[in-house]
Amino acid sequence: MIDTRPASRVASPTILVVDDSRTNRDVLCRRLTQSGFAVLPCDSGRQALVMIDHGDIDLVLLDMVMPEMSGVAVLGELRGSPKTADLPVIVITGRSDPAAAVEALAAGADDWIAKPFSFDMLVARIDRILARSARRSDRPRPGTSADATIDRSRLIASIRALSDEVARLSGSSAAS
Repeated sequence: MIDTRPASRVASPTILVVDDSRTNRDVLCRRLTQSGFAVLPCDSGRQALVMIDHGDIDLVLLDMVMPEMSGVAVLGELRGSPKTADLPVIVITGRSDPAAAVEALAAGADDWIAKPFSFDMLVARIDRILARSARRSDRPRPGTSADATIDRSRLIASIRALSDEVARLSGSSAAS
């Protein structure tokens, strides 16, 4: 088997593993830790929302079928908040039917994987999503200081042009 994991992770991304099954959660946490990730275990959707609100989470692995609050309901909460709307989420589920994938993706999941799955495939998907997320965060966003500098420059140029026009018109009316 070829090891496709990065030799070392400069900064260990933090992954929140949300699964009501202790066995699934423990296996995922152990394997992800061995792959160089910082991992936080969580056993419910409600607890996940609290941990996400109070923590520095880079990606969420979210079980789709859980008691009390499903993964789809958690996704709805995350995507409905400006603070967490862009948080990467991979839904993991025992449902292998296409409707489950459609439901997860329609709710806002970045990716979806059915159990049982190849752990190497999961890590590849995590790495891809984290890389895409990092590229997004490197781009200036509307309303950032880069945009403010451009807007300020345009504003100054407009004021100067208006001032010149007023001066020109004032000079024209004084000459009449």
